[in-house]
Amino acid sequence: MDLKVPISITDELSEAVIQSTGSLNLASGEIHRVEYQDYDPDLQGYPFESSEYEFTSGTLSNNGKDVEFRIDVNKVTGQYSVSASELLEIKVRAAALFAGITGKALLGGSEPAPAPARRGKFH
Repeated sequence: MDLKVPISITDELSEAVIQSTGSLNLASGEIHRVEYQDYDPDLQGYPFESSEYEFTSGTLSNNGKDVEFRIDVNKVTGQYSVSASELLEIKVRAAALFAGITGKALLGGSEPAPAPARRGKFH
């Protein structure tokens, strides 16, 4: 089963914002195939190597709805990834936003059924 979804990536620097796209593996949290837009890391260096680098975030989009999340960058290997706790949060928020599924239902629980309406006279 393919658990990879396309995402938008934003590297924030003090004076610039660098946009890219990638593929988030929903099983492992690893991000692959990062492609920078209007930015050449071979000439300019990777954004996270800059002294002005602040943080990286990602966006998962579906039908005009977005889920934003934090992305970790391993500055030694250049690997973008999402932590296990952040990955769980992405799944819960995406299910709620995109499919209307509650976090409890997603994790195997169920919502309690509404109480049946009472019948008869009340005094």
